[in-house]
Amino acid sequence: MSPRKFFIETYGCQMNFADSEIVNSILMDQGMEPAKEPENASLIFINTCSIRDNAERKIWDRLKYFRSVKRKRQGDLTVGVLGCMAERVREKFLEKEKLVDLVVGPDAYRELPKLLDEVEDGRKAVNVILSQEETYADIAPVRTTGNGVSAFVSIMRGCDNMCAFCVVPFTRGRERSRPISSILEEVQQLSEQGYKEVTLLGQNVNSYNDDGRPFAELMDRAAQIDPEMRFRFSSPHPKDFPDELLQIIRDRHNVCNYIHIPAQSGNNEVLQRMNRPYTREQYLELVDKMRRTIPGVSLSTDLIAGFCGETEEQHRDTVNLVKEVKYDLAYMFAYSERERTYAERKFEDDVPEDVKKRRLNEIITTQMETAAELNKNEVGKTHVILVEGPSKKDPNQLSGRTDTNKMVIIDDHGYQRGDYVEVEITNCTAATLLGEAKRKVTLTELNATPEVA
Repeated sequence: MSPRKFFIETYGCQMNFADSEIVNSILMDQGMEPAKEPENASLIFINTCSIRDNAERKIWDRLKYFRSVKRKRQGDLTVGVLGCMAERVREKFLEKEKLVDLVVGPDAYRELPKLLDEVEDGRKAVNVILSQEETYADIAPVRTTGNGVSAFVSIMRGCDNMCAFCVVPFTRGRERSRPISSILEEVQQLSEQGYKEVTLLGQNVNSYNDDGRPFAELMDRAAQIDPEMRFRFSSPHPKDFPDELLQIIRDRHNVCNYIHIPAQSGNNEVLQRMNRPYTREQYLELVDKMRRTIPGVSLSTDLIAGFCGETEEQHRDTVNLVKEVKYDLAYMFAYSERERTYAERKFEDDVPEDVKKRRLNEIITTQMETAAELNKNEVGKTHVILVEGPSKKDPNQLSGRTDTNKMVIIDDHGYQRGDYVEVEITNCTAATLLGEAKRKVTLTELNATPEVA
């Protein structure tokens, strides 16, 4: 009998993609094989995201499509939901819409073999219990997608911050950190497998704590494992960003000069309603410290347009924050109310949808103008990119990223995925840099020649 084939379709944040790699490992340990396309699988999972309404609508549409596929196959298909939507809307999945056979929360993936047995017995299977201990530290993720160059490593799970707009504490539970030894072991394995870049993941990496060992120590130790491997992290919180981490980014040649630092709003009253425990002024002080400590650091952020009670003047504060900080990249969204959050329980979602969209477009336009200006300033400079593979638009070109997280397109001169290439920037768009490749290099070499950006 041939092995059962499974397919996982993943939505949302980097943490969800890392979780799908954990599920890969669990299912493959049961003798199953991953399928490249859902049509070739007899078991389909959707790893779901609850952060925004748009993502949830896409997931509902996909589940309805898979239900139609299942009917055509006369039931020869098992469909399951994983992740953040599982706990929130499990009854609707199973009973009202009758779209799925099993629902599994983010802390119950070890139970998948047992739950699949229940489905085989003709029952609907559910486990959405949140844990205060589960970190999957002993499960080696199996990476079946991606470019084979960059990898995500989860260092912690859950969140204790309770931002008013965010459902994560209710869908992923309380914060808990993986043992530092298990994280370093995974990084070592990735190095041996030829990976060249690792992103350490947590809902708030600043809060990482393994028996008194903080995130800065973890990052410093990880960076020493392989001097030819670059390191990034996501996401920190402005409220408790450690000075020690800034110094490590500055001093370790393979820790990237890029920080994602979510602002969410540029207005103090809105920040207070969001339960973000910092002011605009404190945020700007942190940005100034980052730039003083790490020359040339690249910054990105998250911004929400139209949060509860936001006035035009408060919105202008966010637009002006974009102008003042000059982010290289921003993830910008209109506010969408999430069930069970503090905002849903305490505030009225009173900004009309057309106003939200208009404000969001104003933020996006301002950010695009800023990014285009910053990219123009890169022309004539030299950077080192990590080649990720062929360009999406032209297979005769290659794409790669600088350590400041800017995408660069170069002509293909025989460089391979995973090569570090010194590049002179010759042109740009608002989102991408265009470069002329000079030579293949190593990070260790560059550490001895600091004049190269």
